[in-house]
Amino acid sequence: MKTTLRKSALALAAAFLSLGLQAADSPGYHFLKELPIGGDGAWDYLSIDPAARRLYVSHATKIVVVDIDKYSIVGEIPDTPGVHGFAIAPESGHGFSSNGREGKANMVDLDSLKILSKVETGQNPDCIIYNPGMQEVYAFNGRSDSATVIDAKTGKVVATIALDGKPEFGAADPKAGRVFSNLEDKSAIAVIDAKEHKVLSTWPIAPGEEASGMAIDTEHHRLFIGCHNKVMEMIDTESGKIVASVPIGTGVDANAFDPGTQLAFSSNGDGTVTIAHEDGPDKLTVVQNLATGPRMRTMALDLKTHRIFLAAAQFEPQPEQPAGGQRQRPKMIPGTFKIMVYGMEK
Repeated sequence: MKTTLRKSALALAAAFLSLGLQAADSPGYHFLKELPIGGDGAWDYLSIDPAARRLYVSHATKIVVVDIDKYSIVGEIPDTPGVHGFAIAPESGHGFSSNGREGKANMVDLDSLKILSKVETGQNPDCIIYNPGMQEVYAFNGRSDSATVIDAKTGKVVATIALDGKPEFGAADPKAGRVFSNLEDKSAIAVIDAKEHKVLSTWPIAPGEEASGMAIDTEHHRLFIGCHNKVMEMIDTESGKIVASVPIGTGVDANAFDPGTQLAFSSNGDGTVTIAHEDGPDKLTVVQNLATGPRMRTMALDLKTHRIFLAAAQFEPQPEQPAGGQRQRPKMIPGTFKIMVYGMEK
């Protein structure tokens, strides 16, 4: 009975989605707004607190905080050298930044945006996520092949978990008591017991390679991972089986899943966002390839409005590449950093 009801619900959702995507005056996701951030320096992950209506934008040595209803900057969190991401722990009123260059995480008061303490992690903490089931934060350390687990209330380190490869991104399933992490250099997923703080299994993702982004559908036990050989895989979180996959663009970095629409997103460095619908437990269908812009590959999803937010900037012309030498990256034009917003509204 549950399977039948779920299939009916998914079919109905797919029908509504199809109508929305095919409407002449609202062809699926499209550009809505641009929010200038300015400044200079690199950026990485974006994080949204849907209840507090805030977007946290990592930017060089600070985090810019944006009101996503008024589309205005409301504050900054300083002293985050080489920041990658920001994890939000609403129950404790704390947030945690992953400061890649100093091997630390800032514990921040979400109301005042003041730094309460600095927590020692491994080398180059990159992705950082919150597991509400245990009220713990996981900082995945890119150069230490480990995860630092932090008590979200006290800011104390409760465990360090050794991993079999370089962690890139992660997701938590509080009900199942599991935390998952892409091991990018191993083309595998580490499955962590959230209570015991130990790796239970390592799942291969072949034919996928070098997965970067990860998102989760906790209700239907599905992971979505973006692989650098241009596929997004849907994986059963109970068995590790790859149940479906769809083609995506080049240079994926982030993934997101919207339980309200059953849409899975892949933001790609080639200037596209691949949007797919979870039609059923073993079926994933691309419904839109959204054109965005070059290098717009970090993304956050607002579960309330179903809008997606992507970081963008303008760059100098591509420098001439030396024959046989190290590839040079184009430089960002100072002051052009911004957030682009896309949604399904008319």
